Amino acid sequence: MRMKKGKLQWTALLLAATVGAAGCANSNTPATNGVGGNGGDGKEAVTENKGTDNAPAEATPFEITIRHTQVGESKKFRFALLEDVVKKTEAEVPGLKIKLDGVDSEVNRKEKLRGEMATGKPPEVFDVFGSPDAALFAKEGLMLDLTPILDELGIRDQFTTLDPFTYEDKVYGLPIGGSVEGYFYNKQYFEEKGLAIPKTLAELEQIAETIKTDGKIPFAQSSKDAWIPLMTTNNLWSYYGGPAITYGFKTGETKWTDPSVAQAVAKHQEWVQKGYFKKGELGFEYADMRNQIITGEAIMMMDGSWANSVFRDAEQAGDMVGKIGYFNMPPLKAGDPVVVMQDANNGYGFSAAVASDPQKLAAVTAFIKNMWTEEMQLRGLEEDGVLPAMKIDLDKMKTASEDPLMQDIFAAVSEIGISFPAFDALVQADVNTALSIGIQQIIGGETSPESMLEQVQSVQEAANAAEQ
Repeated sequence: MRMKKGKLQWTALLLAATVGAAGCANSNTPATNGVGGNGGDGKEAVTENKGTDNAPAEATPFEITIRHTQVGESKKFRFALLEDVVKKTEAEVPGLKIKLDGVDSEVNRKEKLRGEMATGKPPEVFDVFGSPDAALFAKEGLMLDLTPILDELGIRDQFTTLDPFTYEDKVYGLPIGGSVEGYFYNKQYFEEKGLAIPKTLAELEQIAETIKTDGKIPFAQSSKDAWIPLMTTNNLWSYYGGPAITYGFKTGETKWTDPSVAQAVAKHQEWVQKGYFKKGELGFEYADMRNQIITGEAIMMMDGSWANSVFRDAEQAGDMVGKIGYFNMPPLKAGDPVVVMQDANNGYGFSAAVASDPQKLAAVTAFIKNMWTEEMQLRGLEEDGVLPAMKIDLDKMKTASEDPLMQDIFAAVSEIGISFPAFDALVQADVNTALSIGIQQIIGGETSPESMLEQVQSVQEAANAAEQ
């Protein structure tokens, strides 16, 4: 089993110099193809001289598409960063035009990209989850092997982890950032009510009860998309069953019907029944729960660290900017290790078809060179609050963002005792679907934890058998 133990290590390994330009791709047909490398390698695209004019002809125009999920107000900073990389890449690669195709993350992952992969025609560049998605697509020969490009650019060892995007020792995608999951909370409310950061799960529940008694919603929640409430459930079962438990579902070493998992789902159900979440959560979109915090309707919210950008933006958070803090879900017992979901499982993949087109390969190489740099990683941290996927010194990260909320997140990261990847990086897509349906049924009061988990385990066993 792969598991990171001990405190999160942000090593002080910095890029020593600006990465070299991508290699030149030569054409076998004069006057049609032939694209020089990017970034000032001194080679320009040329065509055969047809007359006395020795000036090089313009490169043949071509286009690539980048499928991204940076849509909506909450992702405007990340989109601006992408646009800057696109402009720089277009300027470096002769003839290149990049088309940006923005799609909702869930729609891209569960519908659009799967359909394109089924027909063998994904975009040249696309947002993708590492595990298990990238490995499945790579196994079918649909994703570009990035290993030679990373070696050429000298950045293969600059990432905190490439495991989610690695299949048979080859790299098929790159994480755009890292993340952890925990609770955002109304610091002003906590101070006014004399509430302290909880050290145990029981203390967290006591705070929730106090908030409910005060007429507020303890936990902001939106459950129209099941992955959102499953952040809470995933962290709960990783405490009750241990952070290694999810690794065993696919191998058969552990089962969804294990008592510790049932206990975690029952705890989530108990919180629903006690009214710790707003009624009607199954109809709420992702943005709705952030608004519950911003308006003061709710006091705490389980979410990924990426959500900090919303609470640091006056256009979205209004006068709540500076009044939101962050803490980890506490352990069951005081003094036990803090167990937190931490991964770098979302990023970009590239179509295998790019390998046969020298122009597009040069464009992809330039895009990678420009996107994955220390400068862009720190910009992502400063402007969008996304933790780096590359190895950046912790002090440099703190300097890049002195925002109080980001400082809370840095402090929470330093407290992590054991980390684990999100469940959907460890189980098959069918299991993810069954779990999503199940948790929504739990929230809706349509089933029991035991019945739900029996169904999930049945799907798990079928998925395991299909892979043998």
